[in-house]
Amino acid sequence: MEKRNKAKTHEDLEVYQIAFEAAMQIFDLSKKFPVEERYSLTDQIRRSSRSVCANLAEAWRKRRYKAAFLAKLNDCETEAAEVQVWLKFAVKCGYLEIELGRDLYGTYNQILGSLVKMINEPDSWLL
Repeated sequence: MEKRNKAKTHEDLEVYQIAFEAAMQIFDLSKKFPVEERYSLTDQIRRSSRSVCANLAEAWRKRRYKAAFLAKLNDCETEAAEVQVWLKFAVKCGYLEIELGRDLYGTYNQILGSLVKMINEPDSWLL
């Protein structure tokens, strides 16, 4: 995991880049979900995957205040775990192939690991 001094914006964070690419992959894959899932599974998985990125951007801007920074990182962690739940539903409902679901689930495990590391070592990220 990169340290704060190497990242100038949230977009420089490796975890952000991975989360953004995963959210875009989920967007593309969810286009094939059935129409009846539009206002449930499709919206939920898209929303939570995008929210990881949005909350990371907010956390980055709140680095002056440890509690606010940690709160937004916790929101990121929550949203990433939610994505994993929706991925499991998508696989069980037959909308995603098992291997693809496993790969994306693993990507979110990687994202969660990075977020937990940031949460456990916030001082190196604060301004």
